[in-house]
Amino acid sequence: MQIRKRLPITLAAIALFFGAHCLAAQQTERPWMNAKLSPEERAELVLKQLTLDEKLSLVHGNGMAHEPQWTMPLTHLTNGGAGYVEGIDRLGIPPLIISDAGYGVRSSGASGRYSTAMPSNLGAASSWDLESACAFGQVIGGELRAQGFDMTLGGGLNLTREPRNGRTFEYAGEDPLLAGTVVGNMMKCEQAQHVVGDIKHYAVNDQETGRFVVNSIISKRAMQESDLLAFHIALSIGSPGAVMCSYNRINGDYGCENSYTLKDVLKKEWGYRGFVISDWGGTHSTEKASAAGLDQEQPMADYFGPKLKAAVEAGKVPLSEIDDHARRVLYAEFLSGIVDNPPEMGVVDVERGLEVAQHIEEKSIVLLKSNQAVLPIDPSRVHSIAIIGGHADVGMLSGGGSAQVDPPAGNAIMAPGKGATHWQDHIWFPTSPLKALQTKLPNTKINFDSGTDVQQAANLARNSDLVIVFAYQWLSEGMDLPNLSLPDNQDALIEQVATANPRTIVVLETGTAVTMPWIDKVAGVVEAWYAGSAGHKALANVLVGDVNPSGKLAMTFPKSESDLPRPVIPTLPADAEGQGNDSVNSGTRVSSYAVHYDEGPEVGYKWYEAQHKQPLFPFGFGLSYTSYTYSGLTVDSSAKAARFTVKNSGRRAGTEIAQVYATLPEGSDEHFKRLVGWKRVTLAPGESQSITVPIDPRVLQTFDDSTNAWNFAAGEYEVVVGSSSDNTPLKASLRVQ
Repeated sequence: MQIRKRLPITLAAIALFFGAHCLAAQQTERPWMNAKLSPEERAELVLKQLTLDEKLSLVHGNGMAHEPQWTMPLTHLTNGGAGYVEGIDRLGIPPLIISDAGYGVRSSGASGRYSTAMPSNLGAASSWDLESACAFGQVIGGELRAQGFDMTLGGGLNLTREPRNGRTFEYAGEDPLLAGTVVGNMMKCEQAQHVVGDIKHYAVNDQETGRFVVNSIISKRAMQESDLLAFHIALSIGSPGAVMCSYNRINGDYGCENSYTLKDVLKKEWGYRGFVISDWGGTHSTEKASAAGLDQEQPMADYFGPKLKAAVEAGKVPLSEIDDHARRVLYAEFLSGIVDNPPEMGVVDVERGLEVAQHIEEKSIVLLKSNQAVLPIDPSRVHSIAIIGGHADVGMLSGGGSAQVDPPAGNAIMAPGKGATHWQDHIWFPTSPLKALQTKLPNTKINFDSGTDVQQAANLARNSDLVIVFAYQWLSEGMDLPNLSLPDNQDALIEQVATANPRTIVVLETGTAVTMPWIDKVAGVVEAWYAGSAGHKALANVLVGDVNPSGKLAMTFPKSESDLPRPVIPTLPADAEGQGNDSVNSGTRVSSYAVHYDEGPEVGYKWYEAQHKQPLFPFGFGLSYTSYTYSGLTVDSSAKAARFTVKNSGRRAGTEIAQVYATLPEGSDEHFKRLVGWKRVTLAPGESQSITVPIDPRVLQTFDDSTNAWNFAAGEYEVVVGSSSDNTPLKASLRVQ
C-alpha cells in the first residue's frame, strides 16, 4: 500500500524534473523561447538565425481563401480566412493565419463554424465605455483562436469626416480621443487573447468612392490633430502588433508607400515597433514601398516576393531594410504571445458571446427623442402595439463587406439555406424585435405590418395604442451613400404612420447618421445601430425600461447634407477607377481624382461649432429615462483635472456620461471646443457624486507644420462640462504657463 501511495508522487517528480530539463535545454538551444526575455530581444535572436529566403517569407502573403484572383500554392492553409504568412518551423515560429474580424470573425459559415456578431463598432463607441470595449475585443480574440486564427484584421479607426462613407459603421466616430481610446482598449484586450492585433486603415481613408485611387489632400497640421492623433492614442493604449496602411493616396503618395505617414510619423516620431501590413492589394511598388516603411504585402507576393529578392541581390534594397521588416513581424508574434500560446481550435463559447453582445448593445443604444411619455413602454397603459417595417418580424440588419459576420441559419429575410452570402448582400440576423417584445409584454396585443403598403400600415397604426416603426439604412465596404436619407421610401412611411398616430416611435438600425424630415411628427426616436447577435433582447430591455438608455452619439447627425464640409462627394472623373473592388493594384496609372480636406482638424462637432451650424443631434447627445444636473466645476491647472458634481435628479437609476471639453486660449486660430475627457457615472434616484476627470493634454496641443513640432500654447483655456458637446453649462479655466 505504501508503494501505491508513493508511485504517483514519484512519477510526478520524474515528469517535473524532465519537463524542467527539457525546457532548460530548449532555452539553451533556442534562447528566443525564453519567455522572460522581451519581445525585442527574442525577435533579434531569431533574426540572426534566418536566411534571406526565410526573412522574405515573413514579408508577404500567400493568397486569400474564396478569392480565385488571389491564389498561390499555400492558399489552402489560410483556414478559410483572409491570409497566410509562412512561419519558420525549424525555429518554432508559427505562421500568421489571418482573419477579418471587424465586429466578429468573418466567413465562419463557409467553414461550418459560428461567430458572435458584436454591435457595430460605431455603436460600441457610443457607449463611451472602456469595459465594454475590452469585452468586445476579448470575445472576438477568443473566437479567433477557437477557429484556428492567430491574427485579426479588426481595429477600424478612420474618423468620420464623411458620414456617407460605407464603412462608417466599422469605425468609432468623429473624435480622436474617443475613437482612439475605444479602439485602443478593444485591441488591447483582443491581443491579450494571444492574437496579433491590428488597427486600420492608416490613414485618411475616409470615403469608399474611388478608394483605390483617391488622393486625400490634407495639411500635416490637420492630419496630425485629427486622423493621426486617433491612431497615436490607440497605439499608446493597445500596442497592436500591426498597423494596416490604406488604399488611398495621401498628398500624392499611396498610403502603403507614404514615407511621411509610415516612416517619419509612425516609426520615428511615435516609435512604433510592430509591422505595417498592406491592405489587400494595396501595394504598388517594391523599392519605394520598402523604403517608405511597408513591412508586409498582402495577400500576394507581387512586389515583396521575387521582385524584392531581386532588388536586394541587385543592391537596390539594402539588407537592413529586409531585416527591419522581418524583425517587426517577429516582434509582433512574440508581443502577442502566439509563439508561446499558439491557437487551439475548439468550440466557441456561444453563451458568453451572446451575453457580452447584449450588454454592449444595451449601453450603445441612444435615445434621441422621447415625448408624450411613450418611453419606456408602460403595459398598464399600452394594450396594443403596431410594429411596422424593417423586417422586424424576423430580424435586425447588419453591416456588409469584409466586416460581415455570418448569421446562424443564414440571412433571416431569406428561406433557410437559400442563397450564398456575398460580401455586399443585405444581411438580417435572426434577432426578431417583434418576438423579443412579445416575450417582454405577454399581455399586450402586438401586430406586425411589413410597411410595403403604406395605407395598410397607417390603418394599423391608427387602431393601436402605440406604434414602433423599424427603419434601416444599409452600409458596406466598397460603396458610399448617395445621401443620408432613409432608403426604400421609409421617410414617407414614417410620415404617414405618424400622421395616423402621433404616438409613434422610430427605431433606427443604421450604420451612420440619417436625416429625419419627420422628426417633429414622431414621439420618440431610438438609435439601435447594427445591434449584433443579441440586439433584439437588448432593444426590448431598453424599450420596456428594464434597462435605462445611457448611450451618447459618437458622431454628429446633421440636419441635411448641405451642412457637411462637402455637400456632395466628388464624382469620379473618366480617368479614375476604384469604386468598390474594381481597381486593386492598379499599377503605375495615376488618377486625377482627389478630395481636399480643407476643413482641416474641424471634424464633426468641431466643424459645426466653427461654422455656426446647428446639427440635428450633436456629438455626445443622448437622453435617459431620468435626468441629471451638473454643479460645482473646479479645474486644477497643475494636475490638469476637472472636478464637478453630477446628480440624478429624476426617479430612476441611470448612468450619465459626463463630458469635459476645452477651447484654446484667445488668439488661437482654432475656434472650436475639443473633447478632453469623460466619465460614466451610475447614480440612484436623488444620488449625487463628485467626480474627477483628467484633462488629456494631447488633444490641447497644436501641430506646427513649419517645425514639425507640437506646441502647448500658454494662456487660459476655457473648460466646459455637460451632457453633450452643445450642452455644457459648467465653465472654468485651465491656466498653462
